[in-house]
Amino acid sequence: MTRRARALLPFALALLLCGAVLLAVGVDPFEYGAVVLRRGLFSPRGVQESLSRAAPLLLIAASLMLSFRAGLWNLGVDGQFLLAATVTAATAPVLDATFGRAAALLGGLALAALTGAAWAALPAALRAWRGLNEIVTTLMMSFLGVSLANTLIKLVLRDPDTTVPQTLTLPVAERLPRLFGSTVHLGLPLALGIVLGMHLLLTRSAIGLRLRVLGESPRAARHMGLDVPRLTFTALLGSGALAGLAGGVDILGVWGTVRADWNPAYGLMVVPAVLLARLNGYWAALVVALLAVLSVGTESAAVRLGVPSYFNLVFVAVVLLSLGAARPRRV
Repeated sequence: MTRRARALLPFALALLLCGAVLLAVGVDPFEYGAVVLRRGLFSPRGVQESLSRAAPLLLIAASLMLSFRAGLWNLGVDGQFLLAATVTAATAPVLDATFGRAAALLGGLALAALTGAAWAALPAALRAWRGLNEIVTTLMMSFLGVSLANTLIKLVLRDPDTTVPQTLTLPVAERLPRLFGSTVHLGLPLALGIVLGMHLLLTRSAIGLRLRVLGESPRAARHMGLDVPRLTFTALLGSGALAGLAGGVDILGVWGTVRADWNPAYGLMVVPAVLLARLNGYWAALVVALLAVLSVGTESAAVRLGVPSYFNLVFVAVVLLSLGAARPRRV
């Protein structure tokens, strides 16, 4: 089997298996695929929504690339994302009314990154200096972050002028600038630049080399004289900051507010995407673009065909399993 055919095999297997699942529940897979592609890729509005959806996903991809390359599993990105989004949504309208649009946007993005980093600081410190497994601690902090965000919205940060619990709303005109008269905001090129910059940082710089050594073998990193605890702490802290920045970009670019019990769970989607791309920034950008199309398209398919919108997670999971099955066995 040629190398190109081996690369396409996981996607072909995923399409076949997901088509079989749709048939089993009484949905025409061709009709489902047509709705997803038409809504997410082949309509002007759908393309713009997909590009806007890709912005926070790209930043989460950069966050995971940083931690995964260092051999650290930051699985708390959803909590970091949502808590940062809540803080941004609550403070940006106040900054806008007091200091103007520029302060609201720059301050909101800075607060988002700081919030994500702060929420990752405890798992980072516990992993770096106490050796606690970051999978457990980041997951626990993620659950706490989601719960804390909802509690703050309902009790402290609630907009008193709304019936549904939500934060204050940043007006559309005060959000991130739109590109070329479309609904795509400035967060997209920012996110794309960051994920590609992260790829170059991890593959072409001294700090990237140190992180790769840490990820391959912490013992070897110590023998080389590297400060393993400091590297570990920095990698997880930076990962949290990027996940928080994703929340800020999503709020300042698209939503303008956060409602109680809102949790898009982008991290669940992006983790397999980054692994599929094998931590390569260029491939990660392409896989995330596909993921954004699927995310937007499946929302429409959920309404028209009654298939849950999170079925795209099933597709990504099947691709990941197929990829593992298609990889040649190492002797």
